[in-house]
Amino acid sequence: MMSNSEIHTFGVQPITSHAFNSNKDKLAVSPNNNEVHIYHKEGGGKWNLNSSLGQHDLRVTSIDWAKRTNRIVTCSADRNGYVWTLVDGVWKPTLVLLRINRAATCVRWSPKEDKLAVGCGAKLISVCYFEEQNDWWVSKHIKKSIKSTVTSIDWHPNNALLACGSTDFRTRVFTAYVRDVDNSINADEVKATWNGKTDIGTMLAEFHSSQGGGGWVHCVAFSPDGTRLAWVSHDSSVSVVDSRKSMHPINVRTTFLPFLSCVWCSDNLLVTAGHDCCPMLYCYDDYSGEIRFLAKIDKSTKREADGFSAMRKFRDMDKRALVENTVSNTMLDTVHQNTILEVRLYSDFDSKLRKTEQISTIGVDGKMVIWDLKSIESSLANMKIK
Repeated sequence: MMSNSEIHTFGVQPITSHAFNSNKDKLAVSPNNNEVHIYHKEGGGKWNLNSSLGQHDLRVTSIDWAKRTNRIVTCSADRNGYVWTLVDGVWKPTLVLLRINRAATCVRWSPKEDKLAVGCGAKLISVCYFEEQNDWWVSKHIKKSIKSTVTSIDWHPNNALLACGSTDFRTRVFTAYVRDVDNSINADEVKATWNGKTDIGTMLAEFHSSQGGGGWVHCVAFSPDGTRLAWVSHDSSVSVVDSRKSMHPINVRTTFLPFLSCVWCSDNLLVTAGHDCCPMLYCYDDYSGEIRFLAKIDKSTKREADGFSAMRKFRDMDKRALVENTVSNTMLDTVHQNTILEVRLYSDFDSKLRKTEQISTIGVDGKMVIWDLKSIESSLANMKIK
């Protein structure tokens, strides 16, 4: 089973975070420093640097791009967050009043793009919204029961619930209902979802990262229909909880190196990636309630750095006692040559087919790879997985 991949390299520095605009012709990346680089896709699929956002003082830790409003939000280790708006071809920053005293670690727009959430090392989440009267972004804090750094956040599709993972080995679900913003949301529907309440900061659920020991929770992700929550932990585990069932988390301890990121590509299929440098596909079975490993999405073969064929290499080693190229020895059998830091949806989610066909990954090797999932559809059909 082979998968097609589109490989782009942005230097030798790690890429900390990335985000695409709605048309997928612009890309924002953080090259592991205080800047954010905006690339534009030219003819031939080449990415050219368009502009640099340099308002932050320390390393940018997370980026998100609002698809409908075309606004970029960034957060940094300097404890600041900025919302960037394109005005006459120039990106203008607006400061977000996070009111935190530790580094910001993660940021995400809400589905309706009228709020944003920022996790940080201050053991809290800042839920931010725009205040028209004062023309700035203000925040309300969620900090109940969080005992350590928030490493990941994700919004529920209903725009009112928020999940977070932290270094205290816990995954939590909170209400992020802001009355001044969410007037159009039915409060009764919010209460019915995940047994929730409408008061902001109310903790609806708390789960240990693993029943057998645990580890830092590196990433959390709601399924597209909002009924399931998945997370990956540093103990090499993958966990899923289904709100329609017993709310008891299903945990699988894998034999792979720890995953650092995860994303749902359908209501049942989950893509994970991390220290193994290879995105992997898991399935959550509705009927059995089990998590099954399906396949490695990256099925690349190792290429020789010197261009020699295997036969020629062994012949030279036999006749001339030549030692195999050191570079070839250190190359991995994967597209990414170092840890994958983030995996995100590239193509938009198809509401009719209930799936997405492309994902993107970034890594410590400075690469951004777009993976085509169409090639695995036949195998999934043989497994009778939809």
